[in-house]
Amino acid sequence: MSFTAEVKDELSRVEGDCEGCGLAELSALMRICGTLTLTGSGRHSIRVSTETGAVARSTIKLTHELLDLETLLTVRRSVLHKARNYLIEIPEQDRLASQLERLQILDPGLKIHPGVPERLLGPACCRAAFVRGAFMAGGFVADPRGDFHLEIAVVGEEFARGLADVLSSLGIQARLNHRRGAFAIYLKSFDDVESMLQVMGAGRSAHTVARVRELKSVKNDVQRRVNAEIANQARQTASALDQRLLVDRVRSTVGLRSLPPALREFCELRERHPGASLAELGSLATPEASKSAMYHRLLRLQAMVDAAEAAEGEREAGEAAEGARKGD
Repeated sequence: MSFTAEVKDELSRVEGDCEGCGLAELSALMRICGTLTLTGSGRHSIRVSTETGAVARSTIKLTHELLDLETLLTVRRSVLHKARNYLIEIPEQDRLASQLERLQILDPGLKIHPGVPERLLGPACCRAAFVRGAFMAGGFVADPRGDFHLEIAVVGEEFARGLADVLSSLGIQARLNHRRGAFAIYLKSFDDVESMLQVMGAGRSAHTVARVRELKSVKNDVQRRVNAEIANQARQTASALDQRLLVDRVRSTVGLRSLPPALREFCELRERHPGASLAELGSLATPEASKSAMYHRLLRLQAMVDAAEAAEGEREAGEAAEGARKGD
């Protein structure tokens, strides 16, 4: 079962705090995944189609309990996708139009209400129930172990903006994306998705998200530490190689025997321990020296080599000039 299916199954078992919660949830369910048909005689019928058993179960339950309307359920299986499709039909009946007005799907003039059902969304519990129904009807939430996000697909800009405002009133800030004639209410951060799951009543799923986020945080922290250690090791290796090359230059220019004892010891330790850090070399010195002391010895060696190579360069330049004068 996908994580989306798990969340919807949990939500289908949530009971509202009042009768208004059920009406708000059913209004969202019918509005988002229902199709309204108007016949020439001014009568209506509704068809709700979904591939999620939890959505079908909630729609039928709320329709029977709150509206007392006749419903017909057909379960079909797609040969191509091997998935079930639940078709709930609410046929023409005397009380249907008035009940659709009660859900604010229809306005009193029997026109489709374009926005959210404001009359049903007074209490916070009813707004949360409306969001719950909207998610069950058109929502998707990715597995938190991957590229995590949550979205609700709806039709109609006014309805989409109204749904985003309802979320904002519950402390959840969502983005609104326009996609191929439809709109998507979009959340990406762990905090926002976890908050929305809690608001809708999916506490178990919210706990799963929180646990995965904590594990990801630990994993990312470990990875950062490993990366830092690898980078430090790479810098240490490069530095040790540069020091080894400097010792070779010392040997060829100044000579190890002419060095003061501390500097000669540094060169000998570096040759015997080519991969050690300065702190590690200092611990091997006699007497033991600090990392700072070893670094200053390195600077002294560099200065001596630079001076010796500069003097050699001047000498060679002088000899070349003398040779040129004799040639003339």
